[in-house]
Amino acid sequence: MGGATSLPQVSLTTDHVVLITGGNTGIGYETAKWIAMMGARVIIACRSEERAKKAIEKMQEEFEGEKSKSTPGVCSRETLAVEFMKLDLTSLKSVESFVESFKAKESKLHILLCNAGIAIHEQEYTEDGFEIMFQVNYLGHFLLVTKLLPIMLDSGEDCRVILVSSGAHQAASFDLGKAQGKHHTKESFKRLLYYGNSKLYQIMQMYSLNRRLNTTNVTVNSLHPGIVETEITRSFTDLMLWKVFLGASKLLQVTKTPFEGAKTSINAAVNPEFKDTRDAYYMDMRVKQANRLARDQEKQEALWQYSIDCLKEFLKPEDLNFLNKG
Repeated sequence: MGGATSLPQVSLTTDHVVLITGGNTGIGYETAKWIAMMGARVIIACRSEERAKKAIEKMQEEFEGEKSKSTPGVCSRETLAVEFMKLDLTSLKSVESFVESFKAKESKLHILLCNAGIAIHEQEYTEDGFEIMFQVNYLGHFLLVTKLLPIMLDSGEDCRVILVSSGAHQAASFDLGKAQGKHHTKESFKRLLYYGNSKLYQIMQMYSLNRRLNTTNVTVNSLHPGIVETEITRSFTDLMLWKVFLGASKLLQVTKTPFEGAKTSINAAVNPEFKDTRDAYYMDMRVKQANRLARDQEKQEALWQYSIDCLKEFLKPEDLNFLNKG
């Protein structure tokens, strides 16, 4: 596949519904494009309709190029089945509205890829009062997954939730009393730490979800895509620090293109070999061990309850019935 020899050779149909947050740019774009080229129907969930439409047009152009090269595994249909739905993870009301719109038009969901995120952001709080990386990277996706699970549970075998985390979780800390960073000033706010914390929470969510889904058709896994220079870095407000970090990474030849970073996401989402796999933290398409904090079940459950408390305004009795399972 266009040099993508490590991608699974999978033939999908438009009956296979895939939802990718942040699918208009970077790793999400490449993930959406290649899964769509395998034949699935892909929904890109992001804030900007204009940016999404441009991304879809670009995908179609690149699809034509792959067809002209007779790239193995690329479907033969005339156009890709990719569409846009508006989702702003900085607003929990937007997540709620998105779910209502999705349920009104869709009856199935086979893959939910929680890819959208912001990195190393300065201290800022959303309209809901949460630290922005905590909400965009973790809490907004927590609500999205919770609300869409009933559809996935009714969508047939081998449905997958993929949480795109980061190796930055290795440097995280766990103190829910300080989870929102409000004890910091803008100057003392440790943006790298809080970014890592948001990624730690995603992996902890994976374990907690799987305990509640272990006898169902839905599996949950997470991954580290690698160090990828993408538009997520538009939110990296310490530009000098980023330039130093990225420059050193390039020198050490550890940075990846968005396509290279997307390979792990694509495999986690559609590779038949990973059917029934749970609790995997993938890196370079291999299962690695998440850090000690991420694997601490007592802390996982503490985070789970904290998240429920944060979202109580948006959770219905049926949501709580699932979330409160032991």
